[in-house]
Amino acid sequence: MAVIQFIKGINESVVPDVKLTRSRDGSTGTATFRFTNPTILDSSMENKGDITGMYLLDEEGELITRDVNAKFINGRPQAIECVYIIKNPENWDRFMRFMERYANENSLSFTKAEE
Repeated sequence: MAVIQFIKGINESVVPDVKLTRSRDGSTGTATFRFTNPTILDSSMENKGDITGMYLLDEEGELITRDVNAKFINGRPQAIECVYIIKNPENWDRFMRFMERYANENSLSFTKAEE
């Protein structure tokens, strides 16, 4: 099972848009996750705790980023954007294994960016 959490123990049910970039040599990259109206921003979540990061959890363990930002429209949070930095080829492979599991469970599809 592959899930994304912002507060430990609470799975985010909104599936994000994910944009991947990769360095020319393929060794590093970034993954930008954008969640539109995620459940973690719902008023019922206010007393659940603070968002401390984005946790990507699967049977291999967890990947964590602390680069989590809320996007506001008219003073109200509407979206969360997170950036996960991929530091080396092993980290890239591990991230892609998580994304494959997450995509399979959430009907996400992959489209290659235009060159």
